[in-house]
Amino acid sequence: MAAVNDPMPTPARRPIHELPDELISQIAAGEVVERPASVVRELVDNALDAGATQITVRLLAGGVRLIAVEDDGCGIARGELPLALRRHATSKIASLSDLESVATMGFRGEALAAIASVSELSLLSRTADQASAFLLDARSGELRPAARGAGSTVEVKELFFSTPARRKFLKSDATEFAHCLEAVRRHALARPDVSFAIWHEGKLVQQWRATFAPGEPPSTDALARRMADVLGEEFVTLSLPVRHRAGPLVITGRAGLPTASRSRADQQYTYVNGRYVRDKVLQHAARAAYEDVLHGQRQPVYVLYLEIAPERVDVNVHPTKIEVRFRDSREVHQAALHALQDVISAPRAQALADAPAPTPPETYQSNRHQTLVQSAQAALYLEDPPGHKVSDLQALWGMPAPAAASPWVHHSEPSAPPVRPWPTPLAAAPEPAPEPAWPLGRAVAQIHGVYILAENTHGLVIVDMHAAHERIVYERLKAQIDADERITSQPLLIPATFAATPVEVATAETQADTLAVLGLEITPFSARTLAVRAVPTTLAQGDAVELARNVLSELAQHDASTVVQRARNEILGTMACHGAVRAHRLLTLPEMNALLRQIEITERSDQCNHGRPTWRQLSMKELDALFLRGR
Repeated sequence: MAAVNDPMPTPARRPIHELPDELISQIAAGEVVERPASVVRELVDNALDAGATQITVRLLAGGVRLIAVEDDGCGIARGELPLALRRHATSKIASLSDLESVATMGFRGEALAAIASVSELSLLSRTADQASAFLLDARSGELRPAARGAGSTVEVKELFFSTPARRKFLKSDATEFAHCLEAVRRHALARPDVSFAIWHEGKLVQQWRATFAPGEPPSTDALARRMADVLGEEFVTLSLPVRHRAGPLVITGRAGLPTASRSRADQQYTYVNGRYVRDKVLQHAARAAYEDVLHGQRQPVYVLYLEIAPERVDVNVHPTKIEVRFRDSREVHQAALHALQDVISAPRAQALADAPAPTPPETYQSNRHQTLVQSAQAALYLEDPPGHKVSDLQALWGMPAPAAASPWVHHSEPSAPPVRPWPTPLAAAPEPAPEPAWPLGRAVAQIHGVYILAENTHGLVIVDMHAAHERIVYERLKAQIDADERITSQPLLIPATFAATPVEVATAETQADTLAVLGLEITPFSARTLAVRAVPTTLAQGDAVELARNVLSELAQHDASTVVQRARNEILGTMACHGAVRAHRLLTLPEMNALLRQIEITERSDQCNHGRPTWRQLSMKELDALFLRGR
C-alpha cells in the first residue's frame, strides 16, 4: 500500500483522436435531452417553426415509453427526411448572419439527432404537394410510404433505453408527466393562435383551443383568454394588463396583483420574441418591481412578452435555448422594471370607482336614507361619544336635523331604567344631496382603534389605519428625498472591522461614491479587512457589519442605481413605520375620511411597506351570505 506522501504516478500520454459519430451524438444528447419534457419541448419547437396550427402530444408512462407529437405544419419532403436526422442539419439558418438574428424557435440542428441516439425514433411526414407521406425509421434507416395528411408526426419510444444509467435518474411517471405538461403550457401561453391537445395513457388530459385565427395580429383579449385557459380565470381576475414601450423594446402581458402572490415562483413566465426563457435580468427586474409591495418571501405572478430586434439578443447561449444574453441588459432591465412598476403602483381603489356598482334590492334603495339616519341616531342615543352630537353627525352626512323633542320618557316604576324612544322616521325629509363618488366611500366607525369601517357603493370597506398611513408616509418620504438623493449618516465611535473577500474589498473601493449616497463609509483597513466608519442615522443601532456585507454583495451583483434605491427604500420604510399613526389611537370621522382620500391617490397604497394589505372590500353579496340573506 502506497504511503500518503508518495508522489502521484505520472499519467500515461494519450493520443488525440476524433470521436465517433455515435459518441458525439450521445454527448449532444446529454446536453439537449435531460428528461422527457426536454424531448417534448424540442419537438413542439419544430412543429411551431413548421407553421402548425394544431399540435397534439401523446404520452405513455410520463413520456418514458412513448412521446408522439403530431402537427399540421408544412411537413418534410421525402428527400430531406434522412437529412433531418443528421447532426447540424437544419432549415432554420444558413450563415453566421442568420445565427446572429435568429427568429425561429430552433436553429441548432441537433435535437432530432440527439433524441434518436437515446431512443427509438420514427419520423412520418408529408408535404402538401406529395401524393403520400413517408415514414423513416431512425435505427434502420428504412424509408417507406405511409398514410397521413399534410404535416409531421415524430414518435419517440423507450427513451434512454440505450443508456440505462441515465434512465435510473428519472422520477416517477407522474412527475415526468407534470414536467411534460409544463413544457406544453409554456408554449401555449406564447402562441394563442395554435391549438394544443395533450393525451396521457390514452386519455385527453388538457386541451387549449386557439383564441384567434392564424395570421391575425394577437389582441389583448385573445392573450387574456389563453391565459385564463392555461392558468385559470383567477389569474386574469387578479392581474392587470401590461403595455409598455421603451425605444425598440415592447413589453406586454399581465402582472398579478400583490394579493395574488404565491409561496413558490411557479407562475412566472417570461418570453423573448415568443421564446420562453429564464433570464436573470428579467427576473431581477420583476423582483425589484414587486419587492416594495410583497410580504416576506412571497413570489409574484406574471406573464411578460418582450419583443426586441433579434440582432439585439443572443439565443445561442445554452444548449436548451432557455437562456439568452442581451446586448444592452441595462436597457432591458429598466424597461421591464418600469413596465411592472407602472402597473402595480396605481392605487387599486380607483378601479372601484370605474367598476359598475351592483344594483341593491329595492328595499335597500327606498330605505337607505332613512336607515342611515335611524342607525346613527340610535347609536348616539345609547351613548354619546365625547365631542359629537346628533346634529354634528348629520351635518357630516349632509342630512337635516330632526325636530326638537324630549329624549327621555320615564316609566311609572321608579326602578325602571330610563329608555330613549326610537327616533321618529324621517319619511317626509327631503332627499340628501348626491354623495361624491369616492372609491373607498365614507368612514362610519372605528373598531378598537385599529380598523376603519367605511361604506361605498359596493358594500363595506375595512382599512388597517396604521398600515395605510405607513404607506402614505413612506411614499411622501421617497418623494422628498428624491430631490437630495443622499441619506444622512452617523460616524461610528469605534469603526466595525471585518474580514472581507477580494470582491468585497474591490467593490468598497470602486463604489465609494455609491456607498456615500447610502450613508455608508467603508474603507480598507488592511489588504483583507474592511472598516465600517459610518452608517445611516436611522440604522445606527443595527449590525453595521451585516449591513455592510449585504450592501457590498448587492453592489457586486447588480446595478448600483438599483442597489441605492433598494437600500434607500429600506431605510425610509423604517422611518415611515415609526412615523405612521399608531394603533389604538382614536380618530375623528374627518380624520378617517382624510385617510381614505389619501389612500385613493397614493401609489402602492394597497399594501404597506412590508407587503401586507391596507384595505379590504366586502361586497353586499358577501355580507348577505354571512347572514344567509336571500336563502
